[in-house]
Amino acid sequence: MKKIVPQQGQESVWDYPRPPRLEVCKKRIRIISGGLVLADSTQALRLLETSHPPSYYVPPEDIKLEFLQRSTASSFCEFKGEAAYYDLSIGTQLQRSVGWFYPNPTKAYFALQNHVAFYASRVVIQAGDGCFVDDERVTAQAGNFYGGWITADVVGPFKGELGTQGW
Repeated sequence: MKKIVPQQGQESVWDYPRPPRLEVCKKRIRIISGGLVLADSTQALRLLETSHPPSYYVPPEDIKLEFLQRSTASSFCEFKGEAAYYDLSIGTQLQRSVGWFYPNPTKAYFALQNHVAFYASRVVIQAGDGCFVDDERVTAQAGNFYGGWITADVVGPFKGELGTQGW
């Protein structure tokens, strides 16, 4: 693994801290799925962790929650605590575990409570769907576990790709 040197206006995920840093996002976050604007926020939180592209957590008031159904899936983060998941139901389409949230996060990450982070790879149902930071369509972090969003201003290499599990 060789760190990509960031150019002007870029940041390297290898400069992100561990434990992760949570910060207010100054950009507009949108999620479009099935042609529906599922989320649109200028109040999202951005989580930065070493080797991962940022994850964006959208406050529930900026999400059309009527299209989300609580899943039986769960996972555990050593920093944030136990995560719960949402499935997405639009018309006849059902997408499993499209996003996760922390109903009872640890004290250090309490600001994340009930904010939802979405997998960019799982919300796409039809052409035009995707996750956006400002007007840039993001690339999903590789793999089935991590949900970071890759934009032109973030460089890696990124954990999640084949052969990176041991990083």
